[in-house]
Amino acid sequence: MTVPQQIAEVDPFHAMAIGRLAYDLAAEGRDVIHMEYGQPSTGAPAAAIAAAHAVLDSDPGGYWESTALLERIARHYEEAYGVAVDREQVILTCGASPAFVLALSSLFVPGARVALARPGYVAYRNTLKTLYLEPVEMPCGPAERYQVTAAALDALDPVPDGLILASPANPTGTVIAPGELAAIAEVCRRKNIRVVSDEIYHGLTYGDAAQSTLQHLPEAVIVNSFSKYYSMAGWRLGWLVVPPHLVAPARARMNNLFLTPSVLAQHAGLIAFDATEELEGHLHTYARNRERLLAALPRLGLSEIAPPDGAFYIYADIGHLTNDSLAFCRQLLNDTGVATAPGIDFDPVDGHRYFRMSFAVSTPLIEQAIERMADWFAARR
Repeated sequence: MTVPQQIAEVDPFHAMAIGRLAYDLAAEGRDVIHMEYGQPSTGAPAAAIAAAHAVLDSDPGGYWESTALLERIARHYEEAYGVAVDREQVILTCGASPAFVLALSSLFVPGARVALARPGYVAYRNTLKTLYLEPVEMPCGPAERYQVTAAALDALDPVPDGLILASPANPTGTVIAPGELAAIAEVCRRKNIRVVSDEIYHGLTYGDAAQSTLQHLPEAVIVNSFSKYYSMAGWRLGWLVVPPHLVAPARARMNNLFLTPSVLAQHAGLIAFDATEELEGHLHTYARNRERLLAALPRLGLSEIAPPDGAFYIYADIGHLTNDSLAFCRQLLNDTGVATAPGIDFDPVDGHRYFRMSFAVSTPLIEQAIERMADWFAARR
């Protein structure tokens, strides 16, 4: 095993800095539209909030894992994907970020090489670095629909120890087609590549539903969260699904590093799981917002974007306007009050020419954002 010789260097998460600037401007009285964070602007479902109020009055709290929630999540895999999952394979976590720490530290030793798409979520790369794992970034552009392909994975030499998949993906929103996902699973099985599949945007698609990697690779480790579809980002509740042989090591890490998730969040999450009508209403709002942005972006001169099949993002090429996406996003925020995320977070090589907009806000705010940006982009063309 490789022994690290120095503290891991972790890159900044620049969207967080943009967010801090946006909130500072709002505190000064500026009207800011927050499209920089990957979070719904809506709150938890009403029934979940009501349940949380009741719990506050009756439950003193403590270190606790909800058996009912474990069983509900396990049942979800049968209902949504036709996959049998035992409740013991489900581990509740304090959001998806700790779930990744549990998954990666349970699967890999320091020095292991883990492949992932570029562009991809900034914390994949940085969590790997923090755990002294080596990110093997696979460039994925329009030809690959910004996703890992089985052919590209099969061609990697040396063979990576692991693979992170995300479908729908952040920042692009692209979904891996079922046939391609099956082909990726076949490569991983043949070459003994261990898979962590990020499925936190499941439920948020604008065509066919995304498949779970478990449908093709039962030994995959699945990360999910209440932050996106369930509109509970601030409650910090997620889960991990692991194969039986990883239950003990993953649970030991959860208990030692994080104890248990919030009691309040677990009670609310159980109710949120079945607040379908309200949650699907959010999805309809995102679909409208997506349509408005896709219609407006060409008028802003943004014609090269990743296909937003799911999630709630637009990832657009701004290379004709800038070679510094961070400075671009700062200027856009200062001039218009529209906060966005720089592509450099998601792609350290080509991200200087991209930015990301989240459309998980209200439709009136989307329309305001388009109006504010129209003249600003026109002036730069």
